[in-house]
Amino acid sequence: MSGEQLLTTVEAALRLRVKPETIYAYVSRGLIPRVKVPGERISRFRLADVERLAARTQATRPDRDAAPAMRTATTLIAYGRLHYRGLDVGTLAPATAFEEVVHWLWTGERHRGAFAASAETLDRARLASAHLPARARLFDRLPVVVAVAAAMDPLRFDLAPATVTALAPALLSTMVDALPLAGRAPADERLAARLWSRLTGTPPSAAGLRALNAALVLLADHDLAASTIAVRVAASTRANPYAAVLAGLGALDGPMHGAIGSGVHRMIEAARRDGASAAIVEWLRAGNLPGFGHPLYPAGDPRGATLLDLVADLPIEGDLRRAVDDLTATAQRRGVLPNVDFAVAVLSHAAGMGPGAAEVIFSVARTAGWLAHVNEEYAQAPNRFRWNSGYTGPPPAAP
Repeated sequence: MSGEQLLTTVEAALRLRVKPETIYAYVSRGLIPRVKVPGERISRFRLADVERLAARTQATRPDRDAAPAMRTATTLIAYGRLHYRGLDVGTLAPATAFEEVVHWLWTGERHRGAFAASAETLDRARLASAHLPARARLFDRLPVVVAVAAAMDPLRFDLAPATVTALAPALLSTMVDALPLAGRAPADERLAARLWSRLTGTPPSAAGLRALNAALVLLADHDLAASTIAVRVAASTRANPYAAVLAGLGALDGPMHGAIGSGVHRMIEAARRDGASAAIVEWLRAGNLPGFGHPLYPAGDPRGATLLDLVADLPIEGDLRRAVDDLTATAQRRGVLPNVDFAVAVLSHAAGMGPGAAEVIFSVARTAGWLAHVNEEYAQAPNRFRWNSGYTGPPPAAP
């Protein structure tokens, strides 16, 4: 059993696209066996058993209700942890360069090479994004930069896996280096150092760069999140990789997805000014508490815990430390723990970054994962996502 991958009830339900209580019905009908793990009181399920059942249930489900399966070898959430191609991301993040991790995502090989962009592409991307109005967010520059990078790449319609993997480092570099400098240009070639200089004028420390690199690693992919689904649907039409990334950026900009980071930043800002209770009350009045809890991690988001441990090594002002501690304690009384969005917002405050920094960090990081999913989708049959609408409007007139 030691070599088998085991899933919790919630994880099995997510893979089977059913409610957790349905899993128990499957067990009682003998469709899937439970596995007892010594020392644990909860049931586990073998990944192989779940996949076999998924193949059976999805094959017999009526076409009108079935969604085409999205399988991925890139990311797995299991045992309450996030894994990239079988490696625990919490172990990778504190000590592994983002560049090395994303090469692992793309190829399954560990490689640490510097990422660079074409000077001409950078010049044109900077010029194009400079025409945005002053009120534009830093995030607003990214779709412009990606569109320019696409127009500059004569091989963008070559969908071969090797071509997509080859363009990926340059695209990530362009997304970072085309942003305006907020501080001094770094001598450090690592992407985290280059991104730091675009997000804050505060001089980088070793601890700060380590935390930002870890944030990029932790956010690089997260199974089939909404933006990743958008990317894969675009790739299924054989949209080029840049166009697929643009689809992902569109979905990421939703306030319930990547754009949630700016809200968490403002909540921490309000807690520093008015106190944690006042800040939380305002957000609860609006109906949510951003930065806490995650449906895929009932015991707490391990990405948030990993990043908060690294941020603790930064020099943190007293009012920020109090606000973070008070917000965390108040949320824990409600039964929720900090997630990765909260940790990124704490990092941005500690580093003197603005409220839009979290969105940019998220976007740059997740683009790496999207490109891995693009290659996976290109290997599938094209145009495979076509759902029936379930029309609910007025009936048409009879001919």
